[in-house]
Amino acid sequence: MDDTELVALSLGGDREAFRVIVERYQRLLCSLAYSATGRMSESEDLAQEAFVTAWTSLRSLRDPERLRAWLCGILRHKVSRMRRRDAREPSHLAEPLEDVEEAMNMDESATNQTMRKEEQAILWAELERVPELYREPLVLYYREHCSVEHVAASFDLTEDAVKQRLSRGRKILQERVLNFVEGALARSTPGKVFTMGVLAALPSAIPTTAKAAGMGAVAIKGATLAKTTWLATVIASASGLVSAVMGMRIGLDQSRTPKERRAVVLAVVLILALFAGLLGLLYGLNVAAIRWWDYRLALAMVSQVLSAAFTIAFPIGLVWMMRYSRRLRTFERRIHPELFRDERDQIGSRHGSYRSKATLFGIPLVHFRFASPDEGEGPIVGWIAGGDRAYGLLFAWGLIAVAPISVGAFSVGLLSVGSVGIGAIALGNFVTGLIAVGCVSFGVHAASWLSAVGWETARSGGIAIARLAAQGPIAFAQHANNEEALQIFADPNAEQNHMILLIFIALAVIVPVSFYAREVRRRMGRK
Repeated sequence: MDDTELVALSLGGDREAFRVIVERYQRLLCSLAYSATGRMSESEDLAQEAFVTAWTSLRSLRDPERLRAWLCGILRHKVSRMRRRDAREPSHLAEPLEDVEEAMNMDESATNQTMRKEEQAILWAELERVPELYREPLVLYYREHCSVEHVAASFDLTEDAVKQRLSRGRKILQERVLNFVEGALARSTPGKVFTMGVLAALPSAIPTTAKAAGMGAVAIKGATLAKTTWLATVIASASGLVSAVMGMRIGLDQSRTPKERRAVVLAVVLILALFAGLLGLLYGLNVAAIRWWDYRLALAMVSQVLSAAFTIAFPIGLVWMMRYSRRLRTFERRIHPELFRDERDQIGSRHGSYRSKATLFGIPLVHFRFASPDEGEGPIVGWIAGGDRAYGLLFAWGLIAVAPISVGAFSVGLLSVGSVGIGAIALGNFVTGLIAVGCVSFGVHAASWLSAVGWETARSGGIAIARLAAQGPIAFAQHANNEEALQIFADPNAEQNHMILLIFIALAVIVPVSFYAREVRRRMGRK
């Protein structure tokens, strides 16, 4: 089993799965601890403490695929604390008054793992001369049975880099003790006795076992959600950022006066700041809910109230901002007529819009507005429409877009992609729909990487609330993070479906916004 599955089973209280984790990484942690301390028994104590801490804190591991790095982080933290303690209390180096040796009934292989005190002193005297950059790979190399591949994987290095560090480390060591060091390190490799010691020291259960078991179920069966749905929600969320940045470029190309340009920059910066601030606050509420588990329901409710309020307030604010922009254009045209003398800046100019001659049922097949509208100008309407306010019978792109397929800052349609979107299928930052995928989502079936609320199902990297089934670190539902929920979410075609979704999101955002921005610059940009 891979690390994700082992973590999942361990979160459910499976000590046998955690034993496999210990066996997999005990040489790495013991080697790092010994490389830092030079004392064999103390290094194994530190490694054991690190594993015990990992067992009790396993629910805080948000990405099971980074288990190795997480364990190393715990070990290094304990080494750092030990060094600070030793600096304050140097008496730890004093020899004990009595040296009592306990007889142990163990087989020959376990006996060979115990090194004499004299050997340890000589070993460390030589290893201490090697800089830590070369010492850590050297120690782990001989404990991993001379495997460069294992050392490279453990330290996230290339095999060539490991070979170079090993070569340098060997040169630093004196030739006369090299054979002794190699043999001593090989004999010091922790084995079954160490593993059993860790398991014996584990508490009887992980704290908040019910939650941990739920998270474990998510981790086992949620690989697709973590890798594809999560990526889909991130890309859907990023679509809002792309639209905002391109929107500022478009607005600057359409502007004719300094006041208009300042208004465009201020509007975009304000929108981005609001999104970043709210998303940061929601992320903080997720972290707080995990940390203060007893208050998770209250914190989840606060998160949903904030998200719902923003979803309602954003389109209202956007409409007000667009009205202000129109009034500003009319005012500036009256105050600074010299800046609007170019033929392309005249109201109704052929440069400012495109309307196809071909129509269907009296509606143009294609209708785009490229100029900044004046007060009193209506929305853009067509089978394919684009502009500040765009209403399309097939497709629309704009600040406000309404169409069966719509892309915009605020989009409404059967399939909508937007910073705030409403649709049968809605993708974006804050979305509402029958199927909603985004940063924050509300729907019959909702998926998100921060907060998801679904009437039937909800899956999230943070808060997940649903009537029937929910998966996530903080989940509330009739079936939350259990086997029934996994069965409900089971989808043999999930990987393929999510990849199709990712491709559509990318095309739905990049293609229309790039085309529109290019045409605005060509028609309305500065000459």
